[in-house]
Amino acid sequence: MSAMHHPDDHLFRLGLLLAGGGARMRRAAATAPTGEPLSSSLAAGGLAPAVIDAANRLAVGEARTSLDRAAAAGWRWLVPGDSDYPCLLTSMVDPPLGLFVRGRLSDAPTVAVVGSRKATPYGCQVARLLGEELGRSGVVTVSGMARGVDAEAHRGALMVGGVSWAVWGSGPDRVYPPEHAGLATEISARGALITEYPPGTPPRRHHFPERNRILAGLSRAVVVVEAAARSGALITARLAMEEGRDVLAVPGNIFSELSVGPNTLIRVGARPLLTPRDLFEAIGVQTPSAARRVQPADQSWITDGEAVTVDEIAERAGLTVAEVTARVLELELSGELRRLEDGRYVWATVTPPETP
Repeated sequence: MSAMHHPDDHLFRLGLLLAGGGARMRRAAATAPTGEPLSSSLAAGGLAPAVIDAANRLAVGEARTSLDRAAAAGWRWLVPGDSDYPCLLTSMVDPPLGLFVRGRLSDAPTVAVVGSRKATPYGCQVARLLGEELGRSGVVTVSGMARGVDAEAHRGALMVGGVSWAVWGSGPDRVYPPEHAGLATEISARGALITEYPPGTPPRRHHFPERNRILAGLSRAVVVVEAAARSGALITARLAMEEGRDVLAVPGNIFSELSVGPNTLIRVGARPLLTPRDLFEAIGVQTPSAARRVQPADQSWITDGEAVTVDEIAERAGLTVAEVTARVLELELSGELRRLEDGRYVWATVTPPETP
């Protein structure tokens, strides 16, 4: 919990936001002394009197209306010093003036999973698997509820009864994308929806890079699954590095445009994520005792000490190669299967046979 704020700060901070408070104003508010009205601290710090007057006028008018609109939809306004305001945000270089929140926040460890809106089936599968593993381990999956990687990470966490937080680039009354309204309801039931934008704010293009700093600030680590060279996910990764957070990237096919982002991050120092265990090691969280996800049908594919190809597994299982590849990928990412240099697979708990 951060230091206590002055009771007038709730409305004044929202007034600053409605007055168009940008990064400079946010940083000034973050460094202002506590225990006295924020308006007085900012005035003493040299903030223009016209801005303070505008914020004060909005605080007694439009700010109250915004709070009523948000409350009617189940949202509340949190500012630094509130008991459930996320502690990680208080150390940010550019923290929000406050947050609208619907749902429950907690002190559980948090990891952001981000990536392309146009993710490949592989990227979607990895994102969902990471969400599942984080959910099973009691780690909050944080993302932006966008199409592609974000949505799959949220769904993975929810599928196993885990908690997820979605950070929006629009106001509390503007679900974006609209087709994710159902997903938003599921997230808020178990976790939280979060935005710094007031009611009525549309999802403008520049909001999403701005939103990404909160994604990074809320998380102990950021994982980039798939991202093109100019992807917003790379903005999140850069901001996370600037905030001293761990950044991990899932290596990708060198011929894929969506691998440029994560592969470049790895080249400049991000930790490669080869299995979920890499992520848990990075954030210092123990994996659940029931980590093995192998089903009896899977166990029959490969005997201990044996190495086989995907084609051989498909023939034994009576499945298509595509069906087997998807399951093998899941087991490989969870650390159960290991791929040898010749392309064959063995169980990770046994010593692989020598390659003939």
